[in-house]
Amino acid sequence: MSSAPIRDSLDDKANAVFAGKVVRKDLVRKVKVGANVPVFVLEFLLGKYCASSDETAIQLGLQVVNQTLADNYIRPDESIKAQSKVKEKGRYSFIDKVKVRLVDSDYWAEGSNFGNKFIHIPNQYVRDYERLLTGGVWAQLDLRFEYDEETRGKNPFWIDKLTPIQIAAFDLAEYQTARAAFSSDEWLDLIVRSMGYEPAAMSRRLKLLFVVRLIPLTERNFNLVELGPRGTGKSYVIQEVSPYAALLTGPTTVANLFGHMGGRSKGVVQIWDVVGFDEVADLEKMPKEVITTMKTYCESGTFQRGQEAAAGEASIAMFGNTNQPIDVMVQQSHLFEPMPEVIRNDMAFIDRLHFYLPGWEVPKMRQDLFTDHYGFVVDYLAEALRELRKHNYTEIIDRHFSLGAHLNARDRKAVRKTVSGLMKIMYPHGVVSEAEVAEILELALEGRRRVKEQLKKMGSFEYYHTSFSYMPLDTGEERFVGVPEQGGRHAISSDPLAPGCAYTASVGSDGTVGMFRIEVSLSSGSGKLRAAGGVSGGTKESITRAFGYLMSKKAELGLAREFDVTDFHVEVIDLLGNRVEGEIGVGFFVACVSALKKAPTAPAMLILGDLSIQGNIKAVRTLVEPLQVAMDNGAKRALIPLESKRSFLEVTADVMEHVDPVFFGDPKTAAFKALGLN
Repeated sequence: MSSAPIRDSLDDKANAVFAGKVVRKDLVRKVKVGANVPVFVLEFLLGKYCASSDETAIQLGLQVVNQTLADNYIRPDESIKAQSKVKEKGRYSFIDKVKVRLVDSDYWAEGSNFGNKFIHIPNQYVRDYERLLTGGVWAQLDLRFEYDEETRGKNPFWIDKLTPIQIAAFDLAEYQTARAAFSSDEWLDLIVRSMGYEPAAMSRRLKLLFVVRLIPLTERNFNLVELGPRGTGKSYVIQEVSPYAALLTGPTTVANLFGHMGGRSKGVVQIWDVVGFDEVADLEKMPKEVITTMKTYCESGTFQRGQEAAAGEASIAMFGNTNQPIDVMVQQSHLFEPMPEVIRNDMAFIDRLHFYLPGWEVPKMRQDLFTDHYGFVVDYLAEALRELRKHNYTEIIDRHFSLGAHLNARDRKAVRKTVSGLMKIMYPHGVVSEAEVAEILELALEGRRRVKEQLKKMGSFEYYHTSFSYMPLDTGEERFVGVPEQGGRHAISSDPLAPGCAYTASVGSDGTVGMFRIEVSLSSGSGKLRAAGGVSGGTKESITRAFGYLMSKKAELGLAREFDVTDFHVEVIDLLGNRVEGEIGVGFFVACVSALKKAPTAPAMLILGDLSIQGNIKAVRTLVEPLQVAMDNGAKRALIPLESKRSFLEVTADVMEHVDPVFFGDPKTAAFKALGLN
């Protein structure tokens, strides 16, 4: 028999302040392995039979728990057998989930696994335990069988005694008062232990990341996304900690999420506190209208079904697996890459996410990460978090801080909701110092900035303000908050490129910036252009025009002999992954000359502009956005058409300082300046 874990001061304090509401978590794991029973049922039984510091008594208690589960827990397929036991023995005790409904003037109880909807129940229980009427309570039932002559044996089951296994009534004031007995660090450790983890070996940041997983349970209409490696326990909280959360796997429908058109049945967002999507990549086959309706819901908590406008309070939590190391994802694409396509490129939907939890920082679940100490009975914690949903702590920031200018209305809402959620979990009594508010505010700003940075990477200029900051009211000194994984993200290398390569950018009709690396390779042939499969639409037309011009000017450029015996293979690599069609004729022209002359373009140079088949240069729609994107991605100089010189004055001072402009009036000048030729 393994030796008992040593109790520490936090265990003693938790047992003293929350007597009967804490349980030893290693015992839960022991029994859970062999019994498919909700965790809160197990914890109730363990609290009842194993609430001792004597290891022998605990081992005897465990035997009783296992025996009780074997004899008294009704499996769903054994309902008739259970009814027969009550009839044959006259009375019997069971563990089952009981719901109560009012039919005419009588209360009737229903045992969900017992399989009978008309069980007599004393009115006193309904008055004492209001949760019987709202979703039901797991309870230990003493049932008796009584044949009634008047009804000829109809509805013969009576409840003699009902002992709730869940917390059937919760006192928030008592919970808030008890919180004051713990320091901030002790309370954080107790919450982490209540989730089943051991905080001793964790950094404070990791503890806080675990706690963020609880926010959807305590903050209404909170939208959380967590993407990370497999096996880090992403969906565990939704599945095991609260009976009020639903975890969906695989694609779902609008009717399932938001209810039927005629209002016949409610959708899951109206019934549950949290709707979790596990393995979010599996949502690929989901109808587009699900995302469209979810967009409205994630913004305002309301949605339209037929003629009826309806509202829900469920928070949305999305969990998915990353398939690449984080540094690869940061450099090659954006952090929403593992999402299904219906979501991945939908910037409006992504903008509605309040917090992106960096799942790659959470370790894989190993045995030593699980705790052997005391934590809350999960049902008590779930009830506390649920009760706090009615309260609002969003104004707590305004006591000490103001938010920076880069946060728009959606950013502010996201940050306030995250701070409110963390307040409810860590400081439910409302007593919090300025430094403690700053800590959770910085985490909230970071989680929202991670969402915004990916939108920025997708190349949409409206999301360009990502320098999130906050100011203490007393000093007014601005403090900036970054995201740890954002280092070294330069798509434009400062090293010289191979001949035939060039960086270029283009602005789409909707203002989205596309940034590309053009790669031209040569093979012996007869002066033909061969474009790779991914080059199509406007990009292909632009390249074809530039190639036509190059062909007509080959002699003037001194390239006629090489041109006629060469085939040109071109590939255009989309560096931002946002599928903008590029007007990139000048960039392609320079890359071809670079390949033929075997001369590399200047390092860290971005080439802008397009040309007609006669070589007339087309001005760029705007310089502000492409030069900002170029600077953020490491460009040091930009080749700009003279026609766009005036719009260079609109560029921000920051960009002017970091990106040197080089102007050109015709394609030949552009090529020679880019290649450093005279």
